[in-house]
Amino acid sequence: MASVVGILSFNTGFAIWVLISMAVFLFFMGKYAVPHIVKALEDREKQIKDSLEAAEVALAKAEQISKDNKKAMKEAEVQAQKIRKEALEDAEALRSKKVENAKKDAGKILADAKQTIEQEKKKALTELRGEVAELAIKSASLIIDAELDQKKNKNLVDNFIKDLSKN
Repeated sequence: MASVVGILSFNTGFAIWVLISMAVFLFFMGKYAVPHIVKALEDREKQIKDSLEAAEVALAKAEQISKDNKKAMKEAEVQAQKIRKEALEDAEALRSKKVENAKKDAGKILADAKQTIEQEKKKALTELRGEVAELAIKSASLIIDAELDQKKNKNLVDNFIKDLSKN
């Protein structure tokens, strides 16, 4: 029973040294270590926020390009319909020669508009894929801190995007 009392007994001198050691430790941690840790966490948070904002901007840009493409397609269709209507009116007066010319013009304008829209769409998707690949690589390297190098990361992201576009 004496050993139990020895274990549970309170040693005032030892307690004072533990309190002094703890106070010194907390002082040095608060003075030197904690500010650096907090700064590193804040920097990391800012980088992640910046990456997310850049991704949101890229997404908004892609959505705007898509809306512009739809609008251009509608305008091209309206213009093609207008040309067809004029061709029908001209067909009443001049018949076959004017009808053929108007249909050729309408088809060419529609084909050119579709080709232009498709080219712009491909260009926008290529740019977006590049931006998304760069953002994904930056985010992945910051978050995961993996042992892959930049070229392997880009290849992985490019392959992933190609697989997505196939589906």
